[in-house]
Amino acid sequence: MSGEQKTKAKAEQAKGKAKEAVGRMTDDERLEAEGRAEQAKGDARDAKEKAKDVFKH
Repeated sequence: MSGEQKTKAKAEQAKGKAKEAVGRMTDDERLEAEGRAEQAKGDARDAKEKAKDVFKH
């Protein structure tokens, strides 16, 4: 897996979790939804890179 892409995926996941937590604490549904969306984007990037690795080997 590309180190740079893996790092981006983990950063998106962490940022999303933080946004979701802040949204939950402040009852901001929009922020909470943005956080879940960022986590999903990070998950998708991670899955894509893992799939690339499978086909490289």
